[in-house]
Amino acid sequence: MQPVACQLLAAARARGHIGPVFGAGAPRDGVGLARQRHTVTISQVAEAAGVARSSVSRAFTRPHLLRPDTVERIKAAAARLGYVPNHSARALSTGLYGNLAMIVPDVANPFFPPMIRAAQDAADDLDFCVLLGNSNEDPANEDRLVGKFVAQTEGLILASSRLPRKRILDHAQRRPIVLINRDVEGIPRVLIDSASGVAQAVAHLAERGHRTIAYVSGPASSWSDKSRRAAAEKAAARLGVTLITLPARIPSFEAGRDVTDVLIGTEASAAIAFDDLTAHGIMEGMMAHDRAIPGDFAIVGCDDVLANLTRPPLTSISSRSQEAGQLAVSLLCELLRSRSVKDARIVLDTQLVVRQTS
Repeated sequence: MQPVACQLLAAARARGHIGPVFGAGAPRDGVGLARQRHTVTISQVAEAAGVARSSVSRAFTRPHLLRPDTVERIKAAAARLGYVPNHSARALSTGLYGNLAMIVPDVANPFFPPMIRAAQDAADDLDFCVLLGNSNEDPANEDRLVGKFVAQTEGLILASSRLPRKRILDHAQRRPIVLINRDVEGIPRVLIDSASGVAQAVAHLAERGHRTIAYVSGPASSWSDKSRRAAAEKAAARLGVTLITLPARIPSFEAGRDVTDVLIGTEASAAIAFDDLTAHGIMEGMMAHDRAIPGDFAIVGCDDVLANLTRPPLTSISSRSQEAGQLAVSLLCELLRSRSVKDARIVLDTQLVVRQTS
């Protein structure tokens, strides 16, 4: 059975989001030796299973390329003999360590842990390990992390990268890179298109009678923020609604709470926040000013990661972060294997999830 990430990649290709792809694993020749009580070689496993050496390698690195019964037979033989792939031995002969890196801007933001977990699971299916870096919303720190990981990994996933476009392209000359929520031509990327969800949010608030809506923005270097703001402006113009934009800069609970005084001083009766953390902060700030939610002020978040934690439950724009993490790993493995997805651009749409804050 194919790993989940490979199935998602195939589905995305079927929808026409990317061009032909011919597999989802990286070249993993030369799987090393395992030392337990005695040395068991890949040749011994191949002989015991009645297959070629290359099939043993694929069973541990690209199982989707083999019949399920073949993979089961090979792994049963390996378990019986005590064989375990040794990446250290492989690294000595190939210079490759079986590691991927993933860098996120804020590991504490609840948007990212599901993405990280999905990426780790997808990588594990393909016999890779994932090294995690947290840039703390700092492009200079992100740049340093990329430089460190280049020497330790076979490829990198940059999620919501804050790096300048040219710097991303420079790094891609050194190691294969896949982007999540950053649209750079020539680099494979997975984009969660929140524009559709934002447009639905503006229409929803307009239907509720709100004539002035605030968009509380995120980091200036964020591709997602630019996309969401543009979608809000377009929808507001189409519906004859006034849209004002307020900066929160670093998406956080504190930023949302701190912008509340400014919001109260405007004509806005509703706000769409860059993310759920910021929206939650706005909720707390409004309640501290004795403003009822949604009676006095309506709030919509983005990413849909806090609905079960806020009171009342937060209206938010859905996120497909788990799917994005899985697809990014699959694209990166394809890039390592054949470069066939060099300019792949997969777009995941979003929907408004209406709850009790709007």
